[in-house]
Amino acid sequence: MFRDVTFGQYYPSDSFVHKMDARVKLLLNLVYLVGIFFVVSFVGFAWITLFLLVAILASRVPVRNVLKSVKGVLFLLFFTVILNIFFTKGDNLLVKWWIIEIYAEGLIFAGKMFLRLSYLVIGSSILTLTTTPVDLTHALESLLKPLTWIKVPVHDLALIMSLALSLIPSLINETDRIIRAQKARGADFDTGGLIKRAKAFVPILIPLLVSSFRRAEELAFAMNSRCYEGATHRTCMRVMKLSWRDFLGTSVVLVFFVAVFIVYGTQTTWGTAEQLGWLYF
Repeated sequence: MFRDVTFGQYYPSDSFVHKMDARVKLLLNLVYLVGIFFVVSFVGFAWITLFLLVAILASRVPVRNVLKSVKGVLFLLFFTVILNIFFTKGDNLLVKWWIIEIYAEGLIFAGKMFLRLSYLVIGSSILTLTTTPVDLTHALESLLKPLTWIKVPVHDLALIMSLALSLIPSLINETDRIIRAQKARGADFDTGGLIKRAKAFVPILIPLLVSSFRRAEELAFAMNSRCYEGATHRTCMRVMKLSWRDFLGTSVVLVFFVAVFIVYGTQTTWGTAEQLGWLYF
């Protein structure tokens, strides 16, 4: 059930994206997350789709692995779509039954919202699939290093993020193991209504919490036995350095999203409604 969830898992490969500096990938992912909110049309999402396909090809990560990252948020996606369909009003009424009204504008807005949320998850999963938790920790610590001047525990925050990311695959595997063990004892998770299925998952929570606390305790003992003392006089085994891949990747991403901002962020200032109206469909 949970074995197909890939968010937070690292996919080893020797690709262009894997060899990029983790700090650059983190910043470019931030640009991507901000830039996608400027896209307001299906034509723009088509260009985002092309951009993601190029990124996936450059990372050599199977498309199936990337798409699996959306599986964990499917319920949220469909719930958001349903809310927008039924509560977004407009001028073109399509269906009216009792108190239910469905407008064409609601369907269009729901479709755009579905694509936006899906692409947000896919873009973030490409980052985690191509970057190890250790590299992400070092990147975050390096980028937030100026905050140490005001006594912010940057290293501790980066360590917490790294541990959280590294424990996601373990918790997913542990949940799947508990579910299979419960099924072997006659538990039923696949039949019945929504309430019955939710109640069936209650017996999973207690062993999962016990296992999580045990893993956290073992990790604390391991860190103490290795004399871990936080950020006190710590150095990095591998020093991160920028390469030509980082400059090339940064140039491509910035050019693409600057064009997105010009087309969609300033559409009210350069009068393209008649000549290039198809861009805003």
